[in-house]
Amino acid sequence: MLLAIDAGNTSISFGVFDGKELIQKFNLASDKKRSVDEYGVLITSILQQNNIDKNVIEDVILASVVPTLTDTLKYAIKNYLDKDIIKVNTKINTGLTYKLDNPKELGADRIANARAAVEIAKNKPSIVVDFGTATNFDVVSKNKEFLGGAIAAGINISALALSNYTSLLPKIRVEEPPQTIGKNTIDCILSGIIIGHAKMIDGMIENIEKELGEKAIIIATGGYNDIVKHSMKREFDFIEPDLTLTGLRLIYESL
Repeated sequence: MLLAIDAGNTSISFGVFDGKELIQKFNLASDKKRSVDEYGVLITSILQQNNIDKNVIEDVILASVVPTLTDTLKYAIKNYLDKDIIKVNTKINTGLTYKLDNPKELGADRIANARAAVEIAKNKPSIVVDFGTATNFDVVSKNKEFLGGAIAAGINISALALSNYTSLLPKIRVEEPPQTIGKNTIDCILSGIIIGHAKMIDGMIENIEKELGEKAIIIATGGYNDIVKHSMKREFDFIEPDLTLTGLRLIYESL
């Protein structure tokens, strides 16, 4: 079995694959203060709770965008599962080529998303919209080339920024607004964040396709797509909650 780990700024996703099948998934908060032992105990305990013997884990592949967590997870996996992690970056064989100024800057999660997008889009270009701490746009050609993309402030960051950097605007629970014209402060914030985000995504997709010179397959992943999609003109062709984990599995299979 394969343990795939996606370590992001807000949470860490773990997926256990039996061949191509994702048989178990769980999440932990991205806590930089947790020790190697704390992560090791948590991971092995959760595996045990889900009736997965840690000894059946044959390999571990990691996509991390948090350098301090990378090392912590590396040693936690080594000490508690007795495995060396496979760290995703542009130096390993991912099945992609990179048309970027500096491929070293590319986040491992975006590499995994792009690899999964190739599998979904087949012989067509694709745009991955990843709703995470940031909202990422990853553009992949029909020839499996990572062409680049865009990074915008994520929905939760936008909501927190309004609360933290203004005197009168409150913290809110992120949800779909009732309409564009808000009748109270909370609905006004929700309209600006959610509908504004949706229109930004529509515009970005339109501009990216204009530069590509053709229509692309649009793939969404991440937590907020269900809230945003109802305010978009363009529909997502695919919504894939486990896109990054699937991409990690595909990268592992290509090594």
